[in-house]
Amino acid sequence: MLPYHLAANYPIYRAKAFKLHGVHSPFIFDLYHHVIQHDGHFAAYDLVENLREDLLQDNAKLEVTDFGAGPKAGNKHTRFVKDIVSASAKPAKYGQLLFRLVNYFQPNTIFDLGTSLGITTSYIASARKEGKVYTFEGCPNIAHVATQNFKKLGLENVQLINGNLDTTLPAQVAQVQQLDFAFFDGNHRYEPTMRYFNLCLTKHHERSVFVVDDLYWSAEMKRAWQEIKKHPQVLQTVDLFYVGLVFFRTSQPKENFTLYF
Repeated sequence: MLPYHLAANYPIYRAKAFKLHGVHSPFIFDLYHHVIQHDGHFAAYDLVENLREDLLQDNAKLEVTDFGAGPKAGNKHTRFVKDIVSASAKPAKYGQLLFRLVNYFQPNTIFDLGTSLGITTSYIASARKEGKVYTFEGCPNIAHVATQNFKKLGLENVQLINGNLDTTLPAQVAQVQQLDFAFFDGNHRYEPTMRYFNLCLTKHHERSVFVVDDLYWSAEMKRAWQEIKKHPQVLQTVDLFYVGLVFFRTSQPKENFTLYF
């Protein structure tokens, strides 16, 4: 059963969503056909999903510090590894979409705002081993397990940055010349989401790709997504309901698409 905000917004999304025949932008048409709706298989899918299955059987306990949204933020509590991956890891459909996006655009500098146990990060890093993936995790114990998972998959292009995102993100943004790809999954409240987005925006360029997670997770996230779409530097967006794609291509008109996925 979908949470309230997702359930309330899904019928609206479905009523608006186009399939391929309704897309008139050549750039978005090509993206939708070759990336979003691509149904082929990559070997990396199996490697990451095997890791997920192992974690879903892992009964180890971790003391977790919660830096995310909600009343438990900042609290410490004990959780099973299998419960963390079950609750926090993106479903395979969306991890594999991120893989295809990175594989298609071939970014060099990638930010993943929200490592958790590293499932989604592994998809991203597997798609562009020549690039550098900076992934951010607040909880040191979760970060430790994620680092082990990257080693299991032989992903040497990942640098995990541990600490509160409010501190670690500004420091890392300052150290990169430009940001080619960013996945925003570090907080599900309006103010931090917009702050992180605007901070990363200072290093974007014409071909950058930003992906925003959980667009309709809450009223605050829906508000953030609406504001992102209206931002003067944002020129194209694609609403896939659970995730939104953001582009900055001045060669294309400013348009917002809602596409079925």
